[in-house]
Amino acid sequence: MFRTTLISICLFYSASSDPVDHIPNEISIEVRGDYRYIESNGIPDHSTGQFPNRGNPNKIEPQKHSYRVTLIPKSNKSPTPVIRSSFGVAVNGVIFEPSTAEYWRRDRNSGWRMEAIGPKGPTLGLDMNNAHVQRSGLYHYHSVPTGLIVELQGEASPVPKNPVMIGWAADGYPIYGPLGYSDTNDSESSLKLLRPSWQLKKGTRQTEPEGPGGHYDGTYEQDYEFVEGSGDLDRFNGRSGVTPEHPDGTYYYVITTSFPFISRSWKGTPDPSFRKDEHRRGTRGPDPRPIG
Repeated sequence: MFRTTLISICLFYSASSDPVDHIPNEISIEVRGDYRYIESNGIPDHSTGQFPNRGNPNKIEPQKHSYRVTLIPKSNKSPTPVIRSSFGVAVNGVIFEPSTAEYWRRDRNSGWRMEAIGPKGPTLGLDMNNAHVQRSGLYHYHSVPTGLIVELQGEASPVPKNPVMIGWAADGYPIYGPLGYSDTNDSESSLKLLRPSWQLKKGTRQTEPEGPGGHYDGTYEQDYEFVEGSGDLDRFNGRSGVTPEHPDGTYYYVITTSFPFISRSWKGTPDPSFRKDEHRRGTRGPDPRPIG
């Protein structure tokens, strides 16, 4: 199962192009005191899909990212939802976005937020890295950043022997994915594809005017519910255990190949540097076509 999954990821990634006008990736990571400071231009260090494309009218543009993450993360008693913030930042300076800015009938007040990866696969112009572009030109990941993982593994090691750390969440906890040790506390155990504990709800959605109707199929974020113990991970899409960077163990988030892909809430307190203006979130640009 592990080898098949990894091969499929690499094959999907291989159909790539490099349309970022040869703008180099720029990133600075510095530890000062109790914080890690990350500055980048948001340009990935791997090939991307073609942008603009049919599902995404935006072009990748350099950004001015400046983030701070604590070196001493602490969990809270209750979850902190990811609202008007980026979930975290990858080691290459590209951000992780769990949700989209698209809603049923383009109505934010409807409460029915569309998923970037629905029942029929990626939507909204996602490329082979499960990423696309906001109106501001900001390139960002919505799921497993396949190109980044290939870069981190190195061509000489196509099959990783250890979990791959790919970034940091806004609350300071590390991000891995999508593979982890089969025994969370044994670095000698085999790797496996980690499964979330979020499942599709049973039944049907509310019908108009309260909802879009139809069966819960994964088109909307609200189609899912947390079912404790049904997977390998907790409600934050994370778990505690040893990793190459944390041999004594740590809590860490996992970017998974199925919902929620990226956690929709933090276990700890996010740093304010990850907050952003709401108008930056859209991906569709001035496209007047209806969605949903």
